[in-house]
Amino acid sequence: MAEFLMIVALTGGLSFSVLAQDQDAASKDAQRKDALANEVKGMPPRAAPSEYQAQGRAGAVTVAAEFMGHSVPTPEAIYSSEDFVVVEVGVFGPPDARTTLSTGDFSIRINGRKMTLPSQPYELVFKSLKDPEWEPPNKSESKSKTSIGDGGGGTGDSAPAPVHMPIELRRAMEQRVRRSKMLEGDRPLPQAGLLFFEYRGKTQNIRSIELIYSGPAGSASLALQP
Repeated sequence: MAEFLMIVALTGGLSFSVLAQDQDAASKDAQRKDALANEVKGMPPRAAPSEYQAQGRAGAVTVAAEFMGHSVPTPEAIYSSEDFVVVEVGVFGPPDARTTLSTGDFSIRINGRKMTLPSQPYELVFKSLKDPEWEPPNKSESKSKTSIGDGGGGTGDSAPAPVHMPIELRRAMEQRVRRSKMLEGDRPLPQAGLLFFEYRGKTQNIRSIELIYSGPAGSASLALQP
């Protein structure tokens, strides 16, 4: 009898262990599916490389690009940044082609300077990101002048408090830019996205701009239109 009870106990414990392992595996599988569902998809590529301003070959891959100036275009809206210029890039290849993408493989050369500007992480643009369509609410009287409390001999000037974009609108704007950035890692082609380069000058002063790619697929140089 004791041996029978021991066998039942061991069998029950084994069943519980297997059940726990199955539940753990199911939970991890659900987490993987959620991660895939929430993965940033990137900006949709244009129909062909010829849809961009310039194209260049890097081995079997075609790099196409268009200079956007200080505009930050997303599928939903166009934003702006005074501190960065933007290049929209599309990477194309033969059927079923893949390549490893990295924003660090891209740089730009402005006005033929020897020093190039490397691509910067997209998060850095958030600080200067603006929505030209957003207008702050109407301000009440920005300055008030009164003699009450100052003996009637002076005026009290009150500088208006700075008006900030509501946090929910800013988050939505940042998420749209995040979804439009160039994706990194091993990717099927075609892929497209935005690249950000720190440049605070006026685009009117740009006489020439060159996008340089040097990555696993090879090297390419594209003369863009300022």
